[in-house]
Amino acid sequence: MTSTAFRSVAGVPRWAKWSAHTVALVNVPSGIWRLGLAVGIPFGLAQSEMDAMKTPGWGSLYLVFLAVFSEAVAFLALGLVQPWGEVWPRWIPFVGGKSVSARKVVITSSLGVLATTIYAGLFVYTTFNADMAGEPWADWLIAIVYVPLLLWGPLLAVVTWHYHRRRAQASIKV
Repeated sequence: MTSTAFRSVAGVPRWAKWSAHTVALVNVPSGIWRLGLAVGIPFGLAQSEMDAMKTPGWGSLYLVFLAVFSEAVAFLALGLVQPWGEVWPRWIPFVGGKSVSARKVVITSSLGVLATTIYAGLFVYTTFNADMAGEPWADWLIAIVYVPLLLWGPLLAVVTWHYHRRRAQASIKV
């Protein structure tokens, strides 16, 4: 018996699958960086920067939360190209096996497009314009781990558009 959890829906083109999987991965570099900071790896930042972030320490909780939350939200993009984005998995109480509301998914995902585009743009802008103390290579590392976030909103937008179009066509055929 094969699992349908990671199998694409029929009729989803390769570009949509690629886009959804890329959305799920754009947070990985910054998440790894945050987790490293949370455990005390400075990645070239000065001790004053680590102290300002309260890492390791209470600030680590925030960094871990942000890393995990960001990846979990990005992972939901896979639902736009996989069966669990059309029919709730059976193990979910009350809704398991029922059809997922395409309208609610498109509205939620569209709000996600707006939020992630603003978040990534502002975060990358403020990161590039921050005057952080540390090694010169630390600025390059920060750029490398945060620039992929700029892809999150636009890629989510194209996958959301495709999901909407595909689900609308499917409802017309029924």
